[in-house]
Amino acid sequence: MGDSFHLSTADLAALAFFLLAWVLHTLASDGKLVSRVSLTMAMNVQREAWMRTMAEREIRIVDTAIMSGLQQGTAFFASSSLIALGGCFALLGASDQVLAVLNDLPLNATSSRSAFQIKVFGLVLILAFAFFKFGWAYRLFNYCTILIGAVPIAHGEASRNPVSETAVWRAARMNMLAGKHFNSGLRAVFFSIGYLGWFVDPVVFVLSTLLLLAVLVRRQFFSAAREAVIGQPPGPGKSWSIRPDSQ
Repeated sequence: MGDSFHLSTADLAALAFFLLAWVLHTLASDGKLVSRVSLTMAMNVQREAWMRTMAEREIRIVDTAIMSGLQQGTAFFASSSLIALGGCFALLGASDQVLAVLNDLPLNATSSRSAFQIKVFGLVLILAFAFFKFGWAYRLFNYCTILIGAVPIAHGEASRNPVSETAVWRAARMNMLAGKHFNSGLRAVFFSIGYLGWFVDPVVFVLSTLLLLAVLVRRQFFSAAREAVIGQPPGPGKSWSIRPDSQ
């Protein structure tokens, strides 16, 4: 099998580890493998709280401004993915030059042109996946804006009627789905960085994947950002300050 695809057994094993790490991290971030609340799940709670608060606002300029910012960020990453895809095809055209550089490294670098091209096509697939995720997230954020406009304006107990509750649920659900697809695209971009290690050596590929996974796990489950979302301020009489202690 390795010969037919011009990839060694070590290459295939490293690729399998990479894909497994990606899948497991995705499941863990979505709350399907571990009981600890991830940053993604904590933010989903805040998305729902946002939609409930929005339902009681008569003027929703702030909500449309937030949605516009989310769409702009999504469009930026979608455009960046397309630019990176173009770079991959340029890389295919310069295969000989890149191979010459890789073979000068003091490791068992890629020596086969066909193996190198297969790896580039793998990177193309990852970036294409990211682009489609960002594109769909942009569309879903647009739909969410429409659903926000469909939420009836009500105050106090009047906002708890079945019609308003259903409208709020729909807007919150669409917002969560848009965030989910955006996070999937962003995760693909992150893992494409770890994928670059494969161009050097299967061992480097595994190490770069492990390093990337450690960073992503920390940010999802042990970061200051997560604590900021689910944490509680100190009790009465205790001072506190807002400091960006870590990323």
